[in-house]
Amino acid sequence: MSVIDFSDPATIAFLTDALTAAGVAGLEISRPDEQIRIVISGEGGARISVPAATPRASNSDVVVKAPLAGHFCAEHPAAAVTPQTLPRLISDADVLGFIRVGQVLLPLRAGRSGVLTRLLAEPGALVGFGDPLFEIELPS
Repeated sequence: MSVIDFSDPATIAFLTDALTAAGVAGLEISRPDEQIRIVISGEGGARISVPAATPRASNSDVVVKAPLAGHFCAEHPAAAVTPQTLPRLISDADVLGFIRVGQVLLPLRAGRSGVLTRLLAEPGALVGFGDPLFEIELPS
């Protein structure tokens, strides 16, 4: 039996569609080196849960990394607003952007309060698991 590649957007989209069609509320798979959790909600569509921000070598900032492969969206695709300028203050619950896999949007939460200082990936770019997306400067 082959190992499922959770960094493949097509695999995530297939799993999400299969869960939705089967009426299953969700799926969680854990391995020593990775974890994925897909939750199908009635009104809001699918939600994929993974860790948000990881510390860098410096204690003064963190980098928000891509939790899976997909297309990076710095803003919600349906938003008709001008992107906010950087740097800007954020809270730990703020949604900084999204990873799009097929029709599913995975919100990227800050995970830490601080100052969003840099965008590390181009909007619309195909990113892989662990690719750096944002940099957050922590308060001192």
